[in-house]
Amino acid sequence: MTAPRSLKTPRDLADAGLLSAERQAEAEAVAARYAIAVTPTIAGLIDAADPADPLARQFLPDLRELTVTPEERADPIGDSAHSPVKGVVHRYPDRVLLKAVHVCPVYCRFCFRREMVGPSGDGTLSAAELAAALDYIRGRPEIWEVILTGGDPLVLSPRRLGEMLRSLADIAHVKIVRFHSRVPVVDPPAINPALIAALKAAGKAVYVALHANHPREMTPEARAACGRLVDAGIVMVSQTVLLKGINDDPAVLGDLMRAFVETRIKPYYLHHPDLAPGTSHFRLDIAEGQRIVAALRGTLSGLCQPTYVLDIPGGYGKAPLGPSAVRATGDGCYAVSDYRGEEHAYPPSDRV
Repeated sequence: MTAPRSLKTPRDLADAGLLSAERQAEAEAVAARYAIAVTPTIAGLIDAADPADPLARQFLPDLRELTVTPEERADPIGDSAHSPVKGVVHRYPDRVLLKAVHVCPVYCRFCFRREMVGPSGDGTLSAAELAAALDYIRGRPEIWEVILTGGDPLVLSPRRLGEMLRSLADIAHVKIVRFHSRVPVVDPPAINPALIAALKAAGKAVYVALHANHPREMTPEARAACGRLVDAGIVMVSQTVLLKGINDDPAVLGDLMRAFVETRIKPYYLHHPDLAPGTSHFRLDIAEGQRIVAALRGTLSGLCQPTYVLDIPGGYGKAPLGPSAVRATGDGCYAVSDYRGEEHAYPPSDRV
């Protein structure tokens, strides 16, 4: 029996009942610029009858993507400014991104690398380009961590993943290998024994950072796929983008963080949306994001707290955006806010 195929054109989406005829015509204009892909797993989760469905908004093309605002840019976080060789981004001293592939199983409509990924994007590194990238890493002993991203590195075959991991295992100063992926939620069956075995690297700690934005993505099948990774000794953390109309609600975001923790995934980053072209309808302002994060602090276990961050445009790295709970009041004293928003003197004013 042939496995269901991913939906990669507006016609595919319309035939699957996910787009009306009017939306299909609009989607054709979007598809002329940006890649489309929806896996069978995600297609089965989308509620096509709900125009505000949070999964539809993440994955189905929208005519608003063709509206580019003045502040938006093709490379919003400045990858190219810190790319010494093709496929490598070296922004921080002790770690590098290794972008071996620029293909994804799904294409998020808010993707910050949307100009670089997809069939007409930067493509997969050739053998010579990958060798040059590995030589760069090998020649710099300050590199402690290699983060495989792209694109989604878990779309590569177990054979190719295994070859890369063996190459990294031979570099003594690299201690951590991290993968950024959506595969466990968008294609859970792909997390099979062969792929898991390929993710092992002798003497290295291997992490998988799971990208998910809504609790409905954490299906029983997705949780089981993550469980297979964790049971194999792979540590999992999460990354989520704070998106208007999708998860900009403390209750929704709280449910997602709890789902991560229940699945043995430590919440890691909550990203403020980047200034990618055609994504203004997903962005909320920083003050609103801070209010949402503050609400999480008062209602969720400490295990469920991600770090709210902004990738500063231009390649200057991430900055934490979480609201501060402390302000100086003078004479070495502070006012500290609790989760209810009430302030307390520190040191306490009634101290002996």
